[in-house]
Amino acid sequence: MKVFVTGGSGFVGTKVIDILLSRGYSVIALARSEESEAKLRSKGANVQVVRGDLTDTESLKKGVSESDGVIHLGFIHDFANFGECCKIDRKACEVMLEILKGSNRPFIYTSGTLQLPSYRESDENDTIGDDHPFERAHTEQFCLSYKDKGVKAMAVRLSPTVHAKGDKAFIPGIIAAAKKNKVSVYFGEGKNVWSAVERDDAAELYVLVFEKGSSGKVYHGVAESVEAKAIAEKIAKKLDIPSKSVPAEKAAEYIGFLGPFFSWDNRVKSEFTRKDLGWEPKGVSLLEDLDNDYYYGDNFAF
Repeated sequence: MKVFVTGGSGFVGTKVIDILLSRGYSVIALARSEESEAKLRSKGANVQVVRGDLTDTESLKKGVSESDGVIHLGFIHDFANFGECCKIDRKACEVMLEILKGSNRPFIYTSGTLQLPSYRESDENDTIGDDHPFERAHTEQFCLSYKDKGVKAMAVRLSPTVHAKGDKAFIPGIIAAAKKNKVSVYFGEGKNVWSAVERDDAAELYVLVFEKGSSGKVYHGVAESVEAKAIAEKIAKKLDIPSKSVPAEKAAEYIGFLGPFFSWDNRVKSEFTRKDLGWEPKGVSLLEDLDNDYYYGDNFAF
């Protein structure tokens, strides 16, 4: 069985491909650069590389047409042009889903739990309104609508923190800000929580959704919830700097564009995901991972 993977050379995608290969799948992977292509080809003969990116319609069509299903992890993470990146993502999904229409082949879309309401607990059944500000949340709903068009359409909402060695996202950004400011901050009482999952557990989830998921369903890549104050204090201890509370309205002052995200309350459950798929996260916790020195290098340009 052959799986088309976008974002296959990325932080989570590389592990998804490793798991697929270990279970006897063949992989078609989209590669936008020579570096990505070399990384993917190093995984062996069962990985076929298609050169192109999410704007390359013909490459997407080729990958989908030659596969038995799609795991869509690719996204252009350019926050300065985030709106345009979301439009590219939506168009890529349209191209892939139209090819899959009527085939009953699986398609997994990737979104995030940050799209869910803040300051109340959310689960896999939570959806969004037409006025939701996150474009990727609307793309998620668009993709899931193909369950009525002969596609086994599913979505994985990842935690804002998918952690492991090589993480270059939110947590490294918060650490970089703490190093720059010589203080590790949280907002108010720091009781807002941050959902998290270890990278290998997230990768395992994608393969389980591909194998066992139900059409039209959403699955949550959430292993735990961690209070922001605990994260800030762990970072402070590791860097030997103080931690302190600051008003939420000063979030951007201390952590830049990441500040508002870190002040949100992301209380998200994954009970349905665990029960429906038998998913059992086994990786270390976020706070345990933050004891590792690899989180404190220069892996985020703040």
